[in-house]
Amino acid sequence: MRLWVTGYRSYELNVFNDKDPKKDVIKAVLKSNLKTRADNGLSWIITGGQLGVEQWAVETALELKKEYADLRVALMLPFADFGQNWQENKQQYLLKLKQAVDFSASVSKQPYRSPQQLKNYQKFMLGHTDGALLVYDPDYPGKNKFDYQAIKRQQEKSEYATELLDMFDLQDAAAELAEQQKERNDDGE
Repeated sequence: MRLWVTGYRSYELNVFNDKDPKKDVIKAVLKSNLKTRADNGLSWIITGGQLGVEQWAVETALELKKEYADLRVALMLPFADFGQNWQENKQQYLLKLKQAVDFSASVSKQPYRSPQQLKNYQKFMLGHTDGALLVYDPDYPGKNKFDYQAIKRQQEKSEYATELLDMFDLQDAAAELAEQQKERNDDGE
């Protein structure tokens, strides 16, 4: 199975540094979900390079490759100059991720020209995956609402498995992580 993973941008979650506990919560939710899928035949995790859930999905998938040797990770970008307007350190980190995955390419070989490139990217992702995992809550829309809408349109035409990890899932995971941390602290770790 090939899975498209996407979700909120980091700024939409008010995550502005790597030490933010919200990042740990999202990575824990992703890891749990992706491990279950890997146990059930997941072969490819395919995501984009957006700051936030997509990059955290790459980080998580690369960690899982240590346990699941057959798991592959692809980082697909919508256009050639993706991320060029980012701060230098963020551009460098994207480059590092691109070099670490099994496959990376841009859907469009051209620099950004129009929103059609983003639609072509969605079409590519839908055509090259069997399902999607979104860290997304329709009650709290973000930029990836466009991906969510494209997935809903795809589901009207054909079977396309989709799972949403919504705010309730994230709250549950945060509570679980806090409980685990408390137990570790109580045990003197």
